Amino acid sequence: MEKILVTGASGQLGAELVAALRAKYGEKQVISSDIKETPNDPNFLMLDILNKTRLREIVIEHKVTQIYHLAAILSASGEWDPKKTWNVNLNGLLTILNLGQEGLIDKIFFPSTIAVHGLNTPKQNTPQFTDFTPSTVYGISKITGELWCNYYHKRYGVDVRSLRYPGIISWKTKPHGGTTDYAVEIFYDAIEKGSYECFLQEDTMLPMMYIDDAISGTLQLMDADKEKLSLRTSYNLAAVSFTPSQISQLIKDKMPDFNISYKPDFRQAIADSWSQTIDDSYARKDWGWKPKFDLNDIVDMMLEKLNIKLKQ
Repeated sequence: MEKILVTGASGQLGAELVAALRAKYGEKQVISSDIKETPNDPNFLMLDILNKTRLREIVIEHKVTQIYHLAAILSASGEWDPKKTWNVNLNGLLTILNLGQEGLIDKIFFPSTIAVHGLNTPKQNTPQFTDFTPSTVYGISKITGELWCNYYHKRYGVDVRSLRYPGIISWKTKPHGGTTDYAVEIFYDAIEKGSYECFLQEDTMLPMMYIDDAISGTLQLMDADKEKLSLRTSYNLAAVSFTPSQISQLIKDKMPDFNISYKPDFRQAIADSWSQTIDDSYARKDWGWKPKFDLNDIVDMMLEKLNIKLKQ
């Protein structure tokens, strides 16, 4: 029977991944962990990912078989303290890979990101294999993490799997510290204020994905036959690409009084270094990836769910 540990479980992706894993494996089979406590979760454990001793204790005591390692400092937040971001994002991963090398855990998931791309990366239909010169310490840490994952698999046989997520759009947990956060913030402000000031230019196109697609893609990859996986760095993953202008117009179609203004900040330079559309053919070929939600679906779901949530 699988026993799963999710690090960074209080974040935007973690909260919903924990719920999906518990629905699949059972409530008590999935331990959530973070440096801040999740209320009303009897299967939560406090864990600083840099505390190697405590992490090892949890793995051994609870007989953990899989780790979904989500704990990280994100792109925009990471620029305020690059050394701390490097320490958290890399050394936590290396500790977990070492546990895999020792045979203490069977399978590891490591999330990568479009932040591994840089100014020299092709912006349209970005290929799986391309130039990686990220402009943020977050992106640098993630591409380095991909290479470590590949190294541990090739040299030690560690079963580690990874996805390069685009921006993730979710209504349950508000994101913090990311460059694609506008695509969630815009819905909150549309409902609560009737307007939104965007920190990116109106024509900034970025790859995005609805949370349900992100979760299903993650579980599909982790369930895939390991013999069918041709990549142990990280799979490109794509769903939709759009600009602030495009998503705001769809919101305005539903809420005619909604207005958007633009005040680009330092995150504009980060966004400009990332891809606009992505080729995820390896994921489609190797393990049958296919997204379900287009931009119209996302707008409908976010407005519907947030209208309920914010009026409770």
